[in-house]
Amino acid sequence: MYISYLLYPKNQNIFNMVLIHQIIKVNNKMNIDLRKEIRELSEIYDENSQDTYISVYLNKISDSSFLEKRENICRSLLEGKEQENLIKTIEEIYKFLQTNKDNNIAIFASHNHSFFKYIPLSIQINNSLIVDSSPYIRPLARILDEWNSFSLVLLNTNQAKIFSVSLGQAKQQKNLSSDIMKKHKKGGWSQARFNRLRRGAIHDFYLEVKDYLEKIADEQIVIAGPGTAKIQFRDILPKNLQNRILDTIDIDIDDEQKLLKESIHLVSEHEKMESREAVEHLKKEILKDGLAVYGFDDTLTAAKNGQVDLLIIEKDYKLKGCLCEHCQILKAGPIKDCPVCGGPITEADIIEEILEFAERTNAKIEFTDDEEISKLGHIGAILRFK
Repeated sequence: MYISYLLYPKNQNIFNMVLIHQIIKVNNKMNIDLRKEIRELSEIYDENSQDTYISVYLNKISDSSFLEKRENICRSLLEGKEQENLIKTIEEIYKFLQTNKDNNIAIFASHNHSFFKYIPLSIQINNSLIVDSSPYIRPLARILDEWNSFSLVLLNTNQAKIFSVSLGQAKQQKNLSSDIMKKHKKGGWSQARFNRLRRGAIHDFYLEVKDYLEKIADEQIVIAGPGTAKIQFRDILPKNLQNRILDTIDIDIDDEQKLLKESIHLVSEHEKMESREAVEHLKKEILKDGLAVYGFDDTLTAAKNGQVDLLIIEKDYKLKGCLCEHCQILKAGPIKDCPVCGGPITEADIIEEILEFAERTNAKIEFTDDEEISKLGHIGAILRFK
């Protein structure tokens, strides 16, 4: 059984960069490894299609009656064990929401499996409730793809603030400062010696910041600050860190809010560029009959065989099909019985199933609105091997 209700706005970026003032807040609940959470959820599925999981993506401030309306419609469509599990699971979700204060939250639960997991989110999401034989992870995968984590270094010659930005929210990891001597106004040998000492002290301070950054740096880095300090700091970094720098931003040391807004926009634009490059890479591999597949059938086979290195999905594309939970045979369109074991099948979201196969084998996921992917069957993959 698969019941889905997803609403995405016309804007292809489904998550709005709003309430920027909230980004500066430190929220320990956001210290989650979303990639790890998605992978663990992707590994949950049951051969008994009658045992369902309830996945809820809830924006509490958008529609307070959403959950009740969805519960009523889903209850009317289910019967027997599935209906009983829905009722009891929703009761547990309501009880949890009475004490939870997060405005945006993802919940995955099943009373029959004694399973309950919630993930607080610092970005706005769209309301959805899905009843399926496994947790529905596609919205989380899109969040992870569209909101890349990055390190942000804001510094001048004697002060540095290092932030880790994840899911649109920044946590200050370190605040470093050094008592650097002010510039000497006298001339002669005394001034020359003083300037050498001062430059040495600034260099030592940059090295201290560099040492800390090496320990905690994310895959992407943004460096910011006034004057030439950010350039001098960038130039002393080892190549492995320099290669991860997206850009340098000229900004006042105390203008954190503006910086966070600009850096998030910068990373978002970089993600769009990566999306376009992924599609171009796919096209080149297809043209030379290389390490690539496209379309539903070939991409599904590659995902099930663990061949997929990078899965590329058209953002809002959906494809209905049928799944045998026992032998994991997945087919597009209506099928009466499993063609392998002859057992019962259940309706499935084909793209979600391919996504779960890819997550279980540690593949990277890229969502795109590049029109070229629709010409290739809406989905494709760069392979590890053939």
